[in-house]
Amino acid sequence: MSDRRRAILEGAARVIARRGVRGLRVTDLAAEAGVSTALIYYHFKDRTGILRHALAFIGDRADRYTGAVDEVGAAPSTVDPHRLLERILLLEFQDLPEVRENSTAWGELRAHTIFDPELRDELTAAGAAWVEEVAGLLAAVCPAAPGTAVTAAAERLTALLEGLSGRWLSGLLPAAHARDLMRGAIGVEIGQLGSLTT
Repeated sequence: MSDRRRAILEGAARVIARRGVRGLRVTDLAAEAGVSTALIYYHFKDRTGILRHALAFIGDRADRYTGAVDEVGAAPSTVDPHRLLERILLLEFQDLPEVRENSTAWGELRAHTIFDPELRDELTAAGAAWVEEVAGLLAAVCPAAPGTAVTAAAERLTALLEGLSGRWLSGLLPAAHARDLMRGAIGVEIGQLGSLTT
């Protein structure tokens, strides 16, 4: 990705996080990114293109900060899946500007689709990929559990994380408490899955 394209997408994430999707104006984005509006239209064609690419950028950035490598050089296959599951979910509650911005922008994009379905397919696909990742880790922890139960547990955990994230970002819940609640929910789901057999 070119530096200018990255600057535009970083700027889009910041503007969406601060002003919401409805507050995203191409002229404001150009000022935020330090580029011309013509360059934005060259790269993304229209406002919907900006939003689609911003959503993908936010997802990729979340993958980087919740990355699947636990210790330096440790491949995902060598890491305990329970520990890795906790890692990818709990790292969503880091009090870092990039994480707060990402989580806020994701929430704004999700809320936008309630009134305007233009991003619904992309958001659905991103959510499904996240559920699939969590389900894969749950299945590794509880290999005897039925696939439907594993998927349902992954859906509950990701939905809970989104709700806790909204409370944390709005100041209604301290990050440490959100992490404790999430850790407890992971334990409950794994306990329930562990009691099932195929």
